[in-house]
Amino acid sequence: MKIAVINPNTTQSMTEKIGAAARAVAGPGTTILAVSPSMGPVSIEGHYDEAVSVLGVLDEVRRGEAEGCDGYVIACFGDPGLLAAREVARGPVLGIAEAAMHVASMVGSGFSIVTTLARTVGIARHLVEAYGMTRHCRGIRATDLAVLDLEQTDSSASAAILEECRRAVREDRADAIVLGCAGMADLAKRIGDSLGVPVVVGVAAGVKLVEGLAALGLRTSKAADLAFPLPKAYTGLVAEFAPPRP
Repeated sequence: MKIAVINPNTTQSMTEKIGAAARAVAGPGTTILAVSPSMGPVSIEGHYDEAVSVLGVLDEVRRGEAEGCDGYVIACFGDPGLLAAREVARGPVLGIAEAAMHVASMVGSGFSIVTTLARTVGIARHLVEAYGMTRHCRGIRATDLAVLDLEQTDSSASAAILEECRRAVREDRADAIVLGCAGMADLAKRIGDSLGVPVVVGVAAGVKLVEGLAALGLRTSKAADLAFPLPKAYTGLVAEFAPPRP
């Protein structure tokens, strides 16, 4: 089985971290392709960044289809381009926010999300509602760390994240934590050991869920609104993204 784990930003060190987290949980016989687009923002911290990143995500999915990938994980907590990627892909496609919330709802009675900048809280709240997770989500907490702060080995980012997770358990009465950034993929075990509650990182959750769906022989339905994009001409800068006939 071959799974492409797509980091929608262009920071290679984060892609490598994400790849390591994915390979750590992948089953025997699963090959992880950790990839990132050649174009797009160095980090994703708002609606504009997300919108610009989507073409890069779709380019990686198209490449994965040509290389025979069995499924995809979009490794950004905003799940940018998720539905569009499902139109392009034959196999299952999951976003890490979607995967993490569903898994957290299965191992606790209520989870809190701990994320990066406060400006991304609204994006996370929208996804909580879209995924039907409102009754499970106890709170969404920002650390006000920039995404690229998570790449600085000498920073105090991990301590700030741990402290916010501790507050979530104490103040929100959360009995599970969802880490709201792919750049936190290496922190789950350390924080879980410190707090004594399940800590879910979407990269790992997404890989295991995609593995399971693919093993069940389940592919993305093409019967309705996730059908392949209608072939038509595109113009200007996006001409090369014009959908071919499947």
